[in-house]
Amino acid sequence: MQTTKVKNKRLPSKDGKSQLHVVIWEPQGQVKAILQIAHGMVEYIERYDAFARYLNKKGILVVGNDHIGHGHTAKEKDLGYFTPDHMSATVVCDLHRVTKCMKKRYPDVPYYLLGHSMGSFMVRRYLMTFGEEIDGAILCGTGSHSKAILTIGKVAADLSGLARGERHRSRMLEILFFGTYNRRVPRAERKNETDWISKEPQVREQKMQNKLSNFTFTVNGYRTLLDVLSYIQRQENIEKIPKTLPIFLIAGQEDPVGNYGKGVRQVYKSYKNAGILDVDIKLYKGDRHEILNEKDREQVFADILSWMHC
Repeated sequence: MQTTKVKNKRLPSKDGKSQLHVVIWEPQGQVKAILQIAHGMVEYIERYDAFARYLNKKGILVVGNDHIGHGHTAKEKDLGYFTPDHMSATVVCDLHRVTKCMKKRYPDVPYYLLGHSMGSFMVRRYLMTFGEEIDGAILCGTGSHSKAILTIGKVAADLSGLARGERHRSRMLEILFFGTYNRRVPRAERKNETDWISKEPQVREQKMQNKLSNFTFTVNGYRTLLDVLSYIQRQENIEKIPKTLPIFLIAGQEDPVGNYGKGVRQVYKSYKNAGILDVDIKLYKGDRHEILNEKDREQVFADILSWMHC
């Protein structure tokens, strides 16, 4: 049985000052494929350890970095702050730097990219620039947002930035973006504002107890989120995605980020309407946002593995 060797390394960020914290989970023996992971908002790459070790047993190397403003890439005072210019573009360029590094080491190995939540938004932008360089993409916990919602968010972020500055940790913006996400969680199960994340109490508890996965985004952080959402939903940018690139959309049916499946289906339709030939979608009944951390996660793992043909 294959076992795991975990390596940490540093790569310079596109922002010109940060050093990206990169983790590589290497299987023993032949590497059949590589999966690069782009983590979500207010988390860090080591949260994907169980998933990575599962894939290692199947001969798949897993790699991922902490984005700027996150995890061990950022200083504590910079958590939730990205960069003043070229915000989401910088995050995407950082993902591409990891891709180039790994493809240099393994030039002939199939290469896949998975993004969860905010990471899925970054991957969707990545596909519009670097999609020709990978063999497939998995968009986990993604969604679609109306122009009206994005406009309201931008106005609120602009006002908050003018009043308090770009590094202000805005509770108001946090409520605006996520305040309704618990509404479909049964009242008997509600313990805090993150119950929508997962049905598993220990997952929610671990997330709350770790300062790397429990902090408030800065105004700049919300600007970055709005920046990528606005970019990836423009039709002219969707048209830039390679038409033959395989894409797998996966989400929980009780995930508010994807509007309980509706937003995920909208992304699916937008890709099909753009002429992308190979787009698959699967929604997991009863699952909330982090389907890689739900009770049926082994099924999700297996579905991803099967889709990768590994």
